[in-house]
Amino acid sequence: MQVQINTDHNIEGREALAAQVSGTVETALSRVSDHITRLEVHLSDESGYKSGQNDKRCMIEARLEGRQPIAVTHQAATLEQAVDGAADKLARLIESTVGRRHDRESRRTDSRPHGPKLGDQS
Repeated sequence: MQVQINTDHNIEGREALAAQVSGTVETALSRVSDHITRLEVHLSDESGYKSGQNDKRCMIEARLEGRQPIAVTHQAATLEQAVDGAADKLARLIESTVGRRHDRESRRTDSRPHGPKLGDQS
């Protein structure tokens, strides 16, 4: 799984932060990582140099094998909280998406009873 980190001009310590964010995201998504080909993490400080409540934003876009990209966003008081929140949301979304796909595929392969279908008049 490839992880790309993007920050706005208000975020400092990009190299150390990138390593920390990659570790957090990879850990949170470890259960579903085999379905992910690439992640893009976008970090921003919505209020710039001014302090504000819940002004740190993390948006994560995931590219899943054979599917359209999906994205989540989380805002919090700190970048760490924003990354944790977004990573947790994304893990739940991917688990749900993969689970629905698995359920649909397993229903298609289930043996169906022979005979008339519901609503058939024959």
